[in-house]
Amino acid sequence: HIQLLCNYFHFCLCYAFQMQTVTLIPGDGIGPEISSAVMKIFEAAKAPIQWEERNVTAIKGPGGRWMIPPDAKESMDRNKIGLKGPLKTPIAAGHPSMNLLLRKTFDLYANVRPCVSIEGYKTPYTDVNLVTIRENTEGEYSGIEHVIVDGVVQSIKLITEQASQRIAEYAFEYARNNQRASVTAVHKANIMRMSDGLFLRKCREAAEKHRDVKFTEMYLDTVCLNMVQDPTQFDVLVMPNLYGDILSDLCAGLIGGLGVTPSGNIGANGVAIFESVHGTAPDIAGKDMANPTALLLSAVMMLRHMGLHNYAKNIEKACFDTIRDKKVLTKDLGGESKCSDFTEAICQRVRDMD
Repeated sequence: HIQLLCNYFHFCLCYAFQMQTVTLIPGDGIGPEISSAVMKIFEAAKAPIQWEERNVTAIKGPGGRWMIPPDAKESMDRNKIGLKGPLKTPIAAGHPSMNLLLRKTFDLYANVRPCVSIEGYKTPYTDVNLVTIRENTEGEYSGIEHVIVDGVVQSIKLITEQASQRIAEYAFEYARNNQRASVTAVHKANIMRMSDGLFLRKCREAAEKHRDVKFTEMYLDTVCLNMVQDPTQFDVLVMPNLYGDILSDLCAGLIGGLGVTPSGNIGANGVAIFESVHGTAPDIAGKDMANPTALLLSAVMMLRHMGLHNYAKNIEKACFDTIRDKKVLTKDLGGESKCSDFTEAICQRVRDMD
């Protein structure tokens, strides 16, 4: 009875003083299953989060422009923080990638992906501990394409001073706030002298203002070569959009793939959406086979972003300890357990920390 009373008072205190609402976008395919797993683990950890679930499907607004549903936008505008499962964009559906639409809607200018080796999950690389920071709004993904003549298509890479300065400043602030020693600007300014040259110039200017953080600059191809030779030489890397798309996935491969890699998208006006970046896996959807690790670690990133560091530490430790123990693992992690069993194993470890 005393324990029940303590739990009740803990709940009341959390609700009265700390409870924060997060917009949850479960996503498609395995999205609802891994989202449910994360919610169960958060409940076991007594994390002061309440979820506001919203579905995201592109709709046509005034003037025929694609937009996300108004209730989802209103929820994100109000809560500022979101957690998102994988989203599928049907081929030939006519509307843009939902991930791109979310980035543009909320000006999510920085994609942040920590890649850290997981003890007990063997890969060809050990001691990987780096972060890729990708400019998320322009570059080749600006969508500026046209046919010049039949058989010739031109795609315009857009690089602006404002976006380059913003992402460069963010990278150095991230390094400083997270006790990271160095920032590497990844570029091809030797070839694209004007576009990548502008990006690199803004990185150099940011470095001048953050002299406590070591700054290096390196060509994209050289980074890829050095990364697969020895990833431990890198710390924080900042780069334009397309380079970041490719390099962040390469780095995820060093630690075991997208299924164990967290991701966060930081936007203007305090908005942030954390997400799993793997696919929707429709072939295993509804079969209790999905691995929720990527979404769970993204949710841990979210907790740290919100200042809830103790909850983040406990959940992360429970997840890593479960993987290291190797007794209850989903198939992609080398085991034969169901998603629900893996989730419960993490929940039990979290409860034991109480």
